[in-house]
Amino acid sequence: MIEVIIKAGISAFLASIGFGILFNIRGKKLILAGLTGAIGGILYKYSLYLGMSELVANFLGALGLAIFGEIFARLCKTPVTTFIVCALIPLVPGGGMYYTMLEVIQGNVQEALVKGLETLSIAGVLALGILVVSTGTQFYLRAKRAMETYRFDDNFYNL
Repeated sequence: MIEVIIKAGISAFLASIGFGILFNIRGKKLILAGLTGAIGGILYKYSLYLGMSELVANFLGALGLAIFGEIFARLCKTPVTTFIVCALIPLVPGGGMYYTMLEVIQGNVQEALVKGLETLSIAGVLALGILVVSTGTQFYLRAKRAMETYRFDDNFYNL
């Protein structure tokens, strides 16, 4: 099973790098974008290996890539979307969208609704994972900035 997880990491790395090239990312940022995608892909596959549902696995994958995307963005002093957009592509439920449309074309309304809701759920969970990390990072940075701004000196306590 470890081979499957390693293959998932390598394929997510290569897919993220491919989309990074399309988005005109260069140098160290391209490698870091690929690494961010690999982290998301590995977390996704490992979560499935542990028996978690598809939604939880996608959420954990999005959470991992968002965390590392934030870290790499701070290190490179570049926008977070540089890393997250490329890294998110391997997790996007393209197959679910395809099968939803296939069921619609074949006239299976019930199956199309099931596949469509499943696909929308996965897309929503991916967005939620990124939103949680982004909000947490913003909250942390604002609190840190506020603590630095309102530093109290020793005279404050000797009133």
